[in-house]
Amino acid sequence: MRVCLASTSPARLALLRQSGIEPLSMSPDVDEDAVAAAEAERLGRRLSPEEVVLLLGRAKAAEVAARIHDEHPDFEGIVIGGDSMFELDGDVHGKPHTPERAIARWHAMRGRTGVLHSGHSVFLVRPGERAEEAYGVAEAAVTFAADVDDAEIERYVATGEPLLVAGAFTVDSLGGAFIERVDGDPSTVVGMSLSTLRHLIGRLGIRWTDLWNAVPPSA
Repeated sequence: MRVCLASTSPARLALLRQSGIEPLSMSPDVDEDAVAAAEAERLGRRLSPEEVVLLLGRAKAAEVAARIHDEHPDFEGIVIGGDSMFELDGDVHGKPHTPERAIARWHAMRGRTGVLHSGHSVFLVRPGERAEEAYGVAEAAVTFAADVDDAEIERYVATGEPLLVAGAFTVDSLGGAFIERVDGDPSTVVGMSLSTLRHLIGRLGIRWTDLWNAVPPSA
């Protein structure tokens, strides 16, 4: 069973590889701001964090699933899409992009607990057949150390790591030492909840172990 990740995120790619899956990787052609704005206009209200990450995760997976056979005509397997946002005190934070924003967020987050929302979409794709989809949202509460000082924050931001990740932090790399607790599936904070993905592909009639293509024979 082949796997295509509808993302070029290094963290999501590494997470799948660590889980015994070596996927194809395709960048989704999705204007995230436009998709979210159009849905908010359609509903006539502001979208919740859960709605946003699910909407974008589904849009990314659907876009890649719709054109995967153009690049890989014999592809048969699943396409995985996802999106993440971090919520603190009702405010939603995506990627900070600039050092100034990342530093400001860390000043606000230290000693606090926020929620990482992660939307997931899985399409089962076969040549000549209509794709089937399963989707869902996972959440994990993240508590940051209260004694992280300004010098540590500035040094961390200077590495560049927090600039291109939702919430301006990682749990599986340099930022992990500043996080005291994660309540929920820890992989959610990395970018995708593996347990959620397992349940979703199960709805499509696939066992998680069928996706393993990078596990040593003795494993």
